[in-house]
Amino acid sequence: MNVGIVAFLFDCIIGDPNTRIHPVVLIGKLISLCERFFYRAADSDGRKFVSGAILVLLVLLVSYEAAAAIVMASYHLPFPWAAELVSGLLLSFTISPKSLASAGKGIYGLLMRDDLAGAREKVGWIVGRETKELDAGEITRATVETIAENTNDGIIAPLFFFAIGGVPLAVFYRAANTMDSMIGYKNDKYLYFGRAAARLDDVLGWIPARITGLLFLASAGFLGFDVRNALRMLRRDAAKHPSPNGGCCEAPMAGALHIRLGGYNTYFGRKTFRAYMGEPLRPLAPPQIMESIRMMYTATILFLIVLYLVFQVMGY
Repeated sequence: MNVGIVAFLFDCIIGDPNTRIHPVVLIGKLISLCERFFYRAADSDGRKFVSGAILVLLVLLVSYEAAAAIVMASYHLPFPWAAELVSGLLLSFTISPKSLASAGKGIYGLLMRDDLAGAREKVGWIVGRETKELDAGEITRATVETIAENTNDGIIAPLFFFAIGGVPLAVFYRAANTMDSMIGYKNDKYLYFGRAAARLDDVLGWIPARITGLLFLASAGFLGFDVRNALRMLRRDAAKHPSPNGGCCEAPMAGALHIRLGGYNTYFGRKTFRAYMGEPLRPLAPPQIMESIRMMYTATILFLIVLYLVFQVMGY
């Protein structure tokens, strides 16, 4: 069985186990350790950038080599299927469809019970913006945007790098993405120190994000959403996003669901405007969270089918 499919099945069964030895948790601890060692508030901007770049190189090297060592060790296990199982388990830690869906469903449930306080708190776990004043529509928007963008960051991109370089390269990507989420902020502390991490994540995510956009178009067709409008919004709005990759995910999602994403967000007490994606043909409402989850799962399964067929043709 294809390792990607094994990883997806593992994720469906066990999801992201809450354990201190989860590979992504260990990567996060390594990043925090390196940050304490390399970051100095008194350093010049140039020195902060160099220190941050050294952190990036060190974390990537350790993450890749550790994953490669685990995969190599699995080939010495006594059972012929054990190596595939170990690789599938390790790859499953780099993808997160179940946890992403679980977070979305939890927020949907709170909104449907009119528990705005609970929904604000829970959406604050998965987004970087301030959530204490969001209404139901804005909570829905934040959740759909996160599901759209994380379909790439947390599912398609790791599977893409697995396809071209095996499990160690998927872990390499996950480490890069984790660094971006921890130190890739444009605030006073991380503007220079986290710049290398942020730029690397943009570069690594460029191709997978465009694959994700195409997968969302296909998913819209399979699910009966508006494919033509999704394509129109992808062409019209994707480049408006402040991220070079985020718009490729959010714009087709917005077009397919007939909603408008983007707008005003508050980060660290500062209100900013993110360009609109899509058109408000429908008001933002909780059921669209469930629709975005269906889009996410459909895109994931379609990509796994594509990878399986490619591996079959190549004889893997």
